[in-house]
Amino acid sequence: MSLNWPEKIIFCEVGPRDGLQNEPVMLSVEQKLKMIEGAADAGVPIIEVGSFVHPKAVPQMADTDEVVKRMKRKDGVEYRCLVANKKGVERALAAGITKVKLTLSASESHAKANLNKSINELLAGFEDCVSFAHEHGAQVSGAISTAFGCPFEGKIPVSQLINITNRFLDLGINELSLSDTTGMANPRQVYDTACEMTALFPSVRWFLHFHNTRGMALANITAGMNAGIIRYDASLAGLGGCPFAPGASGNIASEDVLHMLDEMGIKTGIDLDEMIALARELQGWVGHTTDSAILCAGKVSDLINITKAKKQ
Repeated sequence: MSLNWPEKIIFCEVGPRDGLQNEPVMLSVEQKLKMIEGAADAGVPIIEVGSFVHPKAVPQMADTDEVVKRMKRKDGVEYRCLVANKKGVERALAAGITKVKLTLSASESHAKANLNKSINELLAGFEDCVSFAHEHGAQVSGAISTAFGCPFEGKIPVSQLINITNRFLDLGINELSLSDTTGMANPRQVYDTACEMTALFPSVRWFLHFHNTRGMALANITAGMNAGIIRYDASLAGLGGCPFAPGASGNIASEDVLHMLDEMGIKTGIDLDEMIALARELQGWVGHTTDSAILCAGKVSDLINITKAKKQ
């Protein structure tokens, strides 16, 4: 069987939102701005800059309004925020965001733990969110969390993903992410699921979002690429995790993904060295080591250069 490698990948940096939402250290607005603007300067085309949710639920995101209002925007970069309800959409648009993301769990148990509502209740609320956003010229994307597995319910059947995708399409949302919230996915599952979903819904712009809880995130990305998906989320320094899902450790590190793609000759348009430097600075801000292979071991080219220098 020949492998199907894409020429280019579209990359989304989710560190300012998903990376920081579970961190005990609260970064300053200035640090968040440096993170966002640094990623944009490095060439990242899509950045998830925060979330407009109740500060009691996610206190790390309480300053998202100020971050959005103060950040310097770069032409050609898409800045988006996560919202949970119409109030969140209103806040996002008032701050100047033109694209919001609505997240729905594939698991009833996780939906209850996350937002204390059923899947149907959340979808009903999404109608007002989408209507308000579209009326004010904003775009809406969607995400299906625990798409590959849930700590409360186990593996999620693809039929559930199909049902939820149809509901999102009914709302007029045709950009969706399949999110491995607690790192339960495996490469074969990802390949089979991605092949089925892309075949059934060819008009959807699919993203994949992996956590590296069990060390399979990079393998899952290669499986997704071979299934034809070219859009991926990742988080600087491998930070992240869901406060409402047991065992949800960090996202796959952006620098690890970009390094792998660079070694494979797959284009991203992103300066890897700038992202590594930014990730290293971020690791210092949070004050602990993170799940980043590149911050630990360096690039392959670094090792080669060291070996050459020793021989001289």
